[in-house]
Amino acid sequence: MYSAASAIAAAVLLVVIVLACAAAPFYAADIAHTDPFESQASASIILNGESVPLLQPEEGGLGLGVTPIGPTWQSRYFLGADSQGRDVAARVLYGGRNSLLIAAGATFICLTSAAILGVTAGFFGGLTDSILARLLDILWAFPVYLLAMSLSIVLITQDIKIGPLVITSDSILLPIFIIGVVYIPYVARPVRGQVLSLRNSEFVTAAIAIGATAPRILLRDLMPHIAVTLLVYAPLLMAMNLLTESALSFLSIGVQAPKASWGTIIQDGQELIYTRPMVAIAPGLAIILTVIALNILGDSVRDALAPNTRR
Repeated sequence: MYSAASAIAAAVLLVVIVLACAAAPFYAADIAHTDPFESQASASIILNGESVPLLQPEEGGLGLGVTPIGPTWQSRYFLGADSQGRDVAARVLYGGRNSLLIAAGATFICLTSAAILGVTAGFFGGLTDSILARLLDILWAFPVYLLAMSLSIVLITQDIKIGPLVITSDSILLPIFIIGVVYIPYVARPVRGQVLSLRNSEFVTAAIAIGATAPRILLRDLMPHIAVTLLVYAPLLMAMNLLTESALSFLSIGVQAPKASWGTIIQDGQELIYTRPMVAIAPGLAIILTVIALNILGDSVRDALAPNTRR
């Protein structure tokens, strides 16, 4: 159980991260004066009055390779450059925009779909419940990451056409959809169980006795309870979605180039982990801070709205 101060600190940290990522275009254009998606292999910057190449000759071994410049702690290349001479700080902010957008979009899809499936199965019961419950069991049977990886590998190989709508293979809509789908059973099953319990409660029985219609019972009697459950799940689910997106992008089956996310930037920095570790550390630290903030916020929301579900 976290204190109110911890929840406020987590919320403030989350707001700061979101605002910083939202300001990525301003930072790149007006502060760093760089294009974080364009290779700068032959460029140089002025440091302490001297022109310093962004990719410097490797000092060890045969001296055949190059090493990107490290953190300058100045407005330009604050966190250094990657193997293509691109500004790491600017890429981390741009990558955060995509990572947070995918996590939020997947959370919305998952909660909306899970609420519809769980409420439908739990309220109507019978054959409807049996069919939907078995479909959820099938999805539940697959390990989350294995299912997400399989769907990603299949869907990113070609464009998807749905009538007049065309979703390109590099669209961030694909990881949003994939991640949103794989977590549906983990929310729909608890919602279904809650609806099954509420359906036999006294206030629902009374509503049926006075002739209330099914839509009214769903909207007026059940949905307020379900909304609290979904609100409790939202921050925790977004944290899991963020980790899933980072894992898929690190494996090159999530966000596709030239777009960036925190996962793709970590992949860019894995070969520089011993020479320029900041390339991988910066997005990794951003993921850790965001996930911690979301988990603290989620636990605080749960303690405030549904303390009986703490276990």
